[in-house]
Amino acid sequence: MLQKLLIANRGEIAVRVIRTCRELGVATVAVYSDLDAHAMHVRMADEAHALGGRSPSESYLSIDAVMSAVERSEADAVHPGYGFLSENADFARAVAAQGIVFVGPPAEAIEAMGDKMQARRTAEEAGVPGVPGLSDPLVSADDVVAFGEAHGWPVAVKAAHAGGGRGMRIVPGPEEAAEALASAQREALAHFGRPECYVERYLIQPRHIEVQVLADTLANTVWLGERDCSSQRRQQKLVEESPAPGLDEATRQAMGRAAVAVAQQCGYVGAGTVEFLVERGDPPPFWFLEMNARLQVEHPVTELVTGLDLVELQLRVAAGEALPFGQEDVQRRGHAIECRINAEDTAGGRFLPSPGTIRRFRPAGGPGVRTDAGYEEGDEVSAFFDNLVAKLVVWAPDRERARRRMLRALHETDVEGLATTIPAHLAILSHPDFAAAEHSTTWVEERLDLSDAGTGVPGPRTPSTPTTPDTGRVQRDVDVEVDGRRYRVRLWVPAAGGTTPPEGVGTPRRLRGPAAGTPAGGPGTVVAPMQATVASVLVAVGAEVEAGQALLVLEAMKMENQVRAERGGTVTEVRVQPGDTVGVGDVLAVIE
Repeated sequence: MLQKLLIANRGEIAVRVIRTCRELGVATVAVYSDLDAHAMHVRMADEAHALGGRSPSESYLSIDAVMSAVERSEADAVHPGYGFLSENADFARAVAAQGIVFVGPPAEAIEAMGDKMQARRTAEEAGVPGVPGLSDPLVSADDVVAFGEAHGWPVAVKAAHAGGGRGMRIVPGPEEAAEALASAQREALAHFGRPECYVERYLIQPRHIEVQVLADTLANTVWLGERDCSSQRRQQKLVEESPAPGLDEATRQAMGRAAVAVAQQCGYVGAGTVEFLVERGDPPPFWFLEMNARLQVEHPVTELVTGLDLVELQLRVAAGEALPFGQEDVQRRGHAIECRINAEDTAGGRFLPSPGTIRRFRPAGGPGVRTDAGYEEGDEVSAFFDNLVAKLVVWAPDRERARRRMLRALHETDVEGLATTIPAHLAILSHPDFAAAEHSTTWVEERLDLSDAGTGVPGPRTPSTPTTPDTGRVQRDVDVEVDGRRYRVRLWVPAAGGTTPPEGVGTPRRLRGPAAGTPAGGPGTVVAPMQATVASVLVAVGAEVEAGQALLVLEAMKMENQVRAERGGTVTEVRVQPGDTVGVGDVLAVIE
């Protein structure tokens, strides 16, 4: 077994790995950016080393910074977690070049699967067809238009080196091709360091089903079951479950065999996930989507139905041990559901990033309930990083009991200080379509009514404290007693002053509110709905704009959000530039 493990990540996944290491007697090393000096994963690890910097590119995405920490700590192994450098072949090679164990697949397998275009070719060589599309990088928006005209609209533009739904844009027609490609390239470059994109057919109402695989260094490869991840917004997952409801056993077995074939074709080692899109039919056809050469965010649902610790198995495989079981030994029992509790205001289905300090955090308990969190009370959820606060996972003997258990656990989970996705989860789990497993990857955005999601859902406790951007007020729930009976009353009160990030050499300038003489939110003013970084300015002074036209792109918590004009007119002021950080209510532009 490994002796000392450096975890090249942060938040929930770093905490998750630390817990298994503690059970196995493996010493742990945390790394941290300047913003994470007092983070939960730093507090839990046996030792911690600074990476420096504030942004991901300066810290967790810097191979030099991480390798320096590896050298200082004298760790004999590195676990990359998910995101950041987890699917970076250069990082895997840098670790191996120092004689240190990389807890993940070999660099060659990462390259084969990390480049989504190469992954499509590898899957085809294994006899597994991919979603119809092009396997070469796009040169310009003209390539997108040509593909769409030939194969039909809409199409999907995808970053070749991205993951987790990042760098993906749906293009409904030729007019949107240029902006969609530019946006996908911008996001991919910012978070994964590579801007290459490709295009493929966009399936209208598919299900997103993925298969967990595990392989050792002795050519043993097994699949551990599948997960349905169809409840999504912005191509990013909200709810995952295992097994996939309504999937017939023949298709399940065929998908498992296909996943193993893809893993073996690229020489995979460790835990990985092969993702498919499944269309309606009898039997339902399925298409290879991509392979994630790392541990998935949603791995706990597979752990609960199989009884296996995937992190422990990762560590044992990395240490050279053989898998302790074969395919015929894998048993799956009951049903598990996971909800990603993200720091987002879900009111009206907007899912706006909601960074802030967690004033109160009371996770749910009881039978069959598990909470994997990267934060505790008093911790700050930064706008610079992913917005995942915690993962709530439940297990029950069947899907309906698991669904009801999740509803109970969501009501029990209490988070104050920032908005979360819990109201959206309650709406999803309560909907008849979800109960009947009649949802798809587009269902949340096209069918689910989230008009009341930001104001809570009736229950014993309101599980979210959203901020109203246009008024600067926050929701507070107060307990009162009348004639001996207790009631909960909802109030909207002025928000406390926001926290201004420290400024210094090399940090973005922070706008400190509207200029004198221009009231925030007044007629013609365009204000920031969230704390964010300006990614792009799409208009200039003097431009004539129409109501609904995109003016700027803000980025927060690894999500891009367009700010649109509420009325037409002439742009008389643009007060920001790319790289600026803005807060709620800051004036971005003025239209007259």
